[in-house]
Amino acid sequence: MGYAIQAWHFVGAKLRDGRPVPADGEWLVHDGPKVVMCETGLHASRRVIDALQYAPGSTICRVSCRRLVDEHKNDKLVCWERRIDWRITDADELLRAFARKAALSVVHLWDAPDVVRQYLVTGDEALRAAAGDAAGDAAGDAAKAAAWAAWAARDAAWAAARDAARAAWDATWDAAGGAAWVAKLAEFNNLLEQMLHEEHERRAAA
Repeated sequence: MGYAIQAWHFVGAKLRDGRPVPADGEWLVHDGPKVVMCETGLHASRRVIDALQYAPGSTICRVSCRRLVDEHKNDKLVCWERRIDWRITDADELLRAFARKAALSVVHLWDAPDVVRQYLVTGDEALRAAAGDAAGDAAGDAAKAAAWAAWAARDAAWAAARDAARAAWDATWDAAGGAAWVAKLAEFNNLLEQMLHEEHERRAAA
């Protein structure tokens, strides 16, 4: 059936077309006359940081894809067949930890209140709302973006991870320019992939 590409895909309770999420190891085949990027077919991203931008929920799937049709700037791909090799369900804690790490990576760009730093370092849920509220008073483009990263970390887990990463990229761009932004993107991708592989291995060994 051809070479399989390894990629990442987030799912919610069901697939976007309403079908149930298939079991691990089961090939899902697009049922339709054609495959068109962003319209029909089965989508995924080679990098997990890109897949995160399209996340509808907190279940993270390592997938294999066959019969590739199109790929958009390495951001996402669309294919005829996709299989979940393994998944991490109930990933809220992991995604919140990633969101806090993303915000911490740019917290030096503004004079963050103590409650913000405490939440980002400890993950104490009792501080999450107060930290988010305290992150709205930063001045300057880079500082505002860094503060937004901290504020975003309080949201629903998958959205927190996505939005905190975006804000940290914006802060990096404002502070240091495009080359640093590209490096930050790679840094976040490597960090999140490492966290996912470690969590998968931990759960498999349990």
